[in-house]
Amino acid sequence: MAAVASYLDARAHGGRWLLRIEDLDTPRNVPGATDVILRQLTALGMRWDGEVMIQSDRLAVYEAAFEALRSANLAYPCGCTRKEIADSVLRLQGFFPEGERPYPGTCRDGVPPGRNAFSWRLKVPEGMVRFEDRWLGALEQDVARAVGDFVIRRADGIWAYQLAAVVDDAAQGVTHIVRGADLLGSTARQRVLAGILGYPLPSVLHVPLVTDASGHKLSKQNGAAAIDIAQPLAVLDQAWRALGFEPLAARSIGEFWALSTRIWGEDPRHADLRGNNFGSYYPR
Repeated sequence: MAAVASYLDARAHGGRWLLRIEDLDTPRNVPGATDVILRQLTALGMRWDGEVMIQSDRLAVYEAAFEALRSANLAYPCGCTRKEIADSVLRLQGFFPEGERPYPGTCRDGVPPGRNAFSWRLKVPEGMVRFEDRWLGALEQDVARAVGDFVIRRADGIWAYQLAAVVDDAAQGVTHIVRGADLLGSTARQRVLAGILGYPLPSVLHVPLVTDASGHKLSKQNGAAAIDIAQPLAVLDQAWRALGFEPLAARSIGEFWALSTRIWGEDPRHADLRGNNFGSYYPR
């Protein structure tokens, strides 16, 4: 659904729709998954602009950004486990604010004696991060308080999503981000990192999640059905209605994109969001 929304937004505003394969989490990669994604997009009439960016081909670029942060004393090694961080949060606050595990800064001034460094974290500056979401309106987050110094290189050596996404957005010249609301919580910290690296800050729009009867996001992990590219028009219609719009009288893929792009260009917030889920997960 987020892919459909981003495609519509790019086409409605005369922009370029860029495709990126985020395959850094190698233990979870499925062989052949990239080819499947490309076939599905093609079957749905979604044409990307330029070359496909493959994150696993860009490890040296992430290394360079990391070294710039480290050289500026803006990144540091951390020897804390997830359990230790969770225990610290509960001890200090008695609860997990909005589902986060804010890092308490244990290793900011050095890894304690006798401990090994597992990951690397960004030194997050104090202050409120404010931005305008094109669907949700004005939002803000105190990243230092709500999240703390966040990971930019994981304990297994894999580059964290936050670092890779920010570096790649800048490299691709991304001006507008359209993605699912499950990534809204990453926005403020990505803007912090982009600002530190001297990158432009893209406009953002987060579309609502489609959930099951239990309120969980539909995904392969919880048994959601795979896309049936044998019926592309039905798939597109389902995504369009999930975004909150009335069904379209489209008889072909081309007609669907023509009608939906015109409506989206008028204002995506014309959608009726009742029944969709944003949740209350985002700290204000």
